[in-house]
Amino acid sequence: MNSPIFRTVAPFLTSLMLLFSLFVLLRGHNAPGGGFIGGLVAVAALAIHGAAWGVETVRRAIVFHPLSIAAFGLFLSCIAGFASAAAGVPFMTGLWVTVHVLGSAVALSSVMLFDLGVYLVVVGALLAIVLALEEEEGV
Repeated sequence: MNSPIFRTVAPFLTSLMLLFSLFVLLRGHNAPGGGFIGGLVAVAALAIHGAAWGVETVRRAIVFHPLSIAAFGLFLSCIAGFASAAAGVPFMTGLWVTVHVLGSAVALSSVMLFDLGVYLVVVGALLAIVLALEEEEGV
């Protein structure tokens, strides 16, 4: 798209949407939201950026191939499940560990690892589709 207004607004909108997708991801394991919805918002943001500036700018921004991102997300989700099995509890049972960082306790869970994996699977798979469609449109 060759609109100067769209090209001006796209970076701000993309940044805001990516920040919101991280908010939805981090909020999701305790409330509605999570990896799937956060991933959809992130893909929408990157699709807007790709429509404004071209597919190559998005490919440079994400560094890795989209399907590699999806594969890594699937790996993280599997680790979250197998960690509970290794701990002797049923598969996909949430495990919690408390880490002390700079004097404050931070609770980490396998549920968050699973949500992050789902986020990366959604971003990688859908971004591969969106980029392929945008490349075809440009030809």
